[in-house]
Amino acid sequence: MSQEPREVYARLKEQYQSEYEHMSRRHRSLGLLRLLDALLVLWCFYTYFTRDQVLWLVPGLLALGLFVYLVKRHRTMGQQKIRLATLLQINKEELAYLAEGAMPFANGQAYRDETHAYSADLDLFGPRSLYQHLNRTATQMGQDRLASGLNEMLPEAAIREKQQAVVELGLSLNWRQESYASGRMAQDSRERYDNLLRWSEKPEPAVGRLMLALAYIFPAALIGILLLYALFRTPLYWDIALRLFPVNLLLFALSFKRIKQAIAGTEQVNETLSAYAAIFEQIETANWQSPYLKSLQQGLQGQGIKASTQLQQLARIYKGMEAVLNPFSAVITNGLYLYHVHLLQRLSRWKGRHEALIPQWLQVIGEVELLNSLANLHYNNPSFCFPALNQEQRIVFRDLGHPLIGAERRIYNDIAFDQHRFVILTGSNMSGKSTFLRTLGVNMVLAGMGGPVCARVADIQPLPVLVSMRQSDSLADSESYFFAEVKRLKAIMDRLEQGVCFVLLDEILRGTNSDDKRSGTIGVIRKMISKKAIGAIATHDLEVCLTTAEYPGVLCNKCFEVEIINDELVFDYKLREGICKNKSATFLMHKMDIIA
Repeated sequence: MSQEPREVYARLKEQYQSEYEHMSRRHRSLGLLRLLDALLVLWCFYTYFTRDQVLWLVPGLLALGLFVYLVKRHRTMGQQKIRLATLLQINKEELAYLAEGAMPFANGQAYRDETHAYSADLDLFGPRSLYQHLNRTATQMGQDRLASGLNEMLPEAAIREKQQAVVELGLSLNWRQESYASGRMAQDSRERYDNLLRWSEKPEPAVGRLMLALAYIFPAALIGILLLYALFRTPLYWDIALRLFPVNLLLFALSFKRIKQAIAGTEQVNETLSAYAAIFEQIETANWQSPYLKSLQQGLQGQGIKASTQLQQLARIYKGMEAVLNPFSAVITNGLYLYHVHLLQRLSRWKGRHEALIPQWLQVIGEVELLNSLANLHYNNPSFCFPALNQEQRIVFRDLGHPLIGAERRIYNDIAFDQHRFVILTGSNMSGKSTFLRTLGVNMVLAGMGGPVCARVADIQPLPVLVSMRQSDSLADSESYFFAEVKRLKAIMDRLEQGVCFVLLDEILRGTNSDDKRSGTIGVIRKMISKKAIGAIATHDLEVCLTTAEYPGVLCNKCFEVEIINDELVFDYKLREGICKNKSATFLMHKMDIIA
């Protein structure tokens, strides 16, 4: 029997805690060893120069080589330490999320769109939203892709592909966490992402042929002359070298403006590129079986070009380019062999070959992070199911619940839109009508993006979702609540002209008098039926429920009831057949001495 997610996260937390502490001790020890070796290097060379004893040169060079190795090893170990700390934090967060409902994930508030067909009404973005519950993205590409995924409903074939991918990733916890950790280590941001895209769109002309030829001729001549001087100690060679060195610097100065322009606005871009490359390498080497995941891999390996390898090359170019900001390093490297002129040519050549592929590569990261987020939902909730898909305009849920409500508090209901396509939903305030409508909407959204739904069984036709549940006054547009709602209803009706949709309406036309509201609501229901809409409308007006008599094969009544037990209101949030009978408002106002 497989372990519960909490048990797995707890075990991984302990494992990474132990590995992190062990790595920290090794990192400190290596740092001390590096310091001691640096002192040895200084002592050997000091003794060699002050006492002119050649014997000290050999151990000095050996110690210097060891120091270079220790520096690289210390840097690598530092990265491993950061990786372990990130994996430890990831498992701490998942434990806190499952055990305490903690939400340390970005909530996507910036993606909230009041004009969208359903996202604002279903609370898909913002604090404790579906976006925040799902979000296991670490890059800007992933955040954007998760938001766009929530805002679109995929066709049936794409849903099936993504369901397979999510199932496979759900079984690959270690891979998902390693990928997530790599993304977090990238410390990506909107600014870095936008800068990279702008850079990819900006042309980088090649270094002129004459400059390139001189960049080979003069450094080659200087190095040759220095070798001759080292062999023969002839002062003439030294004099020639002293004249060639400033010539190289002059050539460097002529290219300096272009070099500065090439790195403008790309501070630390080499670190971002290296982090992206690490994510690409994880994707490229994953042993995936589902067709959709394999297609994403192929998007990073087209024409024998690996995205990870190419981005590592670009990162190294930029790391070298940034050295131009160090005056001492720039003078030495360019005076000897025009280092930055050659890097500029390599950069131009790289852009000419690969710049058009950068947006495509970055989209793969975003798509994988979206799938990882859905797979994490699947893993954390093994009782959730993947809906079967049909083309019969049938929507059926068994034991349907709201995925954002904890399992210990979640109430499950059955609902079927097959024989009856549209439901009139009644119930007193606080009985659960709005929550149930959102439950339907959120699960349809999850199903439409290829994710699991909070139900024991689900059989649906993926349909566009249209919702009108929460409108507001717009002072900026001088628009009343009522007019905003009418505009939303008009948009829904216009969309229904294009085909069948799944529609959810909650207590519409609240901004008008009761008679007008009743007749308007009945008119909307009739229009929905004429346009073959599937869905539900919640209302407090029991006379609206009589409309079902006109359409017995299409329209039905369902309700949520409230009971008064021991002088207290008791809500069971269970969906029932028929029209709501009990009244809670009068009882509650009596109980609170508002009315006699």
